[in-house]
Amino acid sequence: MAQDSPFIVDADWLQKRLGEPGLTIVDASWYLPAQKRDARAEYDATHIPGARFLDQDAVSDPDSTLPHTLASPQHFAQYVGAMGVSADDTIVVYDGPGLFSAPRAWWMFRVMGVFQVYILNGGFDRWKAEERPVTAEPTKIAPSVFYADFDKDRVVGLDEMRRIVGSQESQIADARSAGRFAGIDPEPRQGVRSGHMPGAHNVPITALAENGELLPKDRLRKVIEDAGIDLSKPVVTSCGSGITAAAITLALETLGHTDNRLYDGSWTEWGSLSDTPVVTGKE
Repeated sequence: MAQDSPFIVDADWLQKRLGEPGLTIVDASWYLPAQKRDARAEYDATHIPGARFLDQDAVSDPDSTLPHTLASPQHFAQYVGAMGVSADDTIVVYDGPGLFSAPRAWWMFRVMGVFQVYILNGGFDRWKAEERPVTAEPTKIAPSVFYADFDKDRVVGLDEMRRIVGSQESQIADARSAGRFAGIDPEPRQGVRSGHMPGAHNVPITALAENGELLPKDRLRKVIEDAGIDLSKPVVTSCGSGITAAAITLALETLGHTDNRLYDGSWTEWGSLSDTPVVTGKE
């Protein structure tokens, strides 16, 4: 295990346990178009032995018009069960760079009642660079029955988000880049306004990690507090489409902050509506 976060495992820990019964490895890589990486193609070409690929789009709610919306417990259970994942497994998730989309998978499993779920420190890019075991062989999968125990209270919907913005009853932490948050840089999706929710604080995902690793607790605390977040009060995390918001959730939980929830529609939903308040600038 990594010393500074109870939710991170290091490569040595994982390599020693490859092939152990009850250990499930999940490649949860997902990339923005600008990153010009194909997660599925990369997985097919090479992955950690035994890893299964979790498609962040396919595991989402098929009836939602928004990207990456959290699926119903039934759909999620069916999808990951077909991957051969059991809620009783010890699950290690990873992505390419180390701390981009893996926290979203970590968060989804936790929301669905799995707490023996961890993130690989440094990601698969570092795993390969260190010449650790990789394979192109398809992982043999025996479907499993996954029992979801969904905690709906950890997810915020649009109506509640409107109330939170209006009442300021909870702090809002936005993981998008500073340029997108301030409304200087355009949103990557058409029809989505630039800027942020009134009262929101910018905690860019890039500020939470270094070399694919979550920052040590002391530095993590400083980043979050310097962004204006009071760790003694509730927080709602947000981002572009619900993926990177989970990295802030991971950071908060690492610091012992448990009164946090994730706005699943995030800026794609909020910024695409005509009647939601939007402001620009740093704050």
